Amino acid sequence: MVAVTAAAVVACVLIHYEGLVLASRTLARMGGHRRVKVLYAIGWLLGLHVVEIWIFGVALWALAHWPEAGSVGGGIPHLFDAVYFSAVTFTTVGYGDLTPVGPIRFVSGTEALAGFVLIAWSASFTYLEMERFWRSP
Repeated sequence: MVAVTAAAVVACVLIHYEGLVLASRTLARMGGHRRVKVLYAIGWLLGLHVVEIWIFGVALWALAHWPEAGSVGGGIPHLFDAVYFSAVTFTTVGYGDLTPVGPIRFVSGTEALAGFVLIAWSASFTYLEMERFWRSP
């Protein structure tokens, strides 16, 4: 459980870091109106978060096939249910319609923390990039 959780967190952090580096470089080279840059940045960040949600969703779905890991929603969820649960957890919305049972709760709890940190990281990146856009002539 710890190894799968650590692997998912490391994968998400590395993807997020490399994605932000690539976005920053692309934005620096982009011409055009500032609004286009903002739309590009927000779209890119949303895409990164969707990939990260899928990483955790697939991990949860795979672990649910292992009886000792526990379950999400009382059984083996469909892949899209696991991704939905991952999105709700990653964004810390927590609707409560699907609930982790057993050791798999560790993955879910860690995903909520990682999601919060990655979303905050995206917000600070957006702030810094937008500040740069507004300062440039």
